[in-house]
Amino acid sequence: MKHAKKREKQKPYTDEHAHSGVDAVLPGIETWPNQYGPHYEIEIVMPEFTSVCPKTGLPDHGIVRLIYTPDKTCLELKSLKMYTLAYRNLGIFQENIVNRFLQDVVKACNPASATVVGDFTPRGGISTKITASYRRRP
Repeated sequence: MKHAKKREKQKPYTDEHAHSGVDAVLPGIETWPNQYGPHYEIEIVMPEFTSVCPKTGLPDHGIVRLIYTPDKTCLELKSLKMYTLAYRNLGIFQENIVNRFLQDVVKACNPASATVVGDFTPRGGISTKITASYRRRP
């Protein structure tokens, strides 16, 4: 008679896992004066986004898409790239990435509206797509 292997009991997710990376110090996102007002939309795609799962330490990959309507300022792309690269070794859940990213964009340029979409590559046969949106009140 074959003996069933005992499954290793996985450690539960903790509050520490859940909050990992949320308050990390990341590079600032610079801006420049918008010449046209909030009458157009900008879409920025970051197809090689990487971060780390705070529980397993395994890398996460995905496409992060930012769509925003600028008001008085626009995001400077080199500083946005440096901001994005700071996630590379940061332990943070995918849901937190998208919400933190949106929060930092809003703080940097106070857009009329902004949406961040994280479309993460499958792990274990499951892919995740997360969307967070902001619309400034009139």
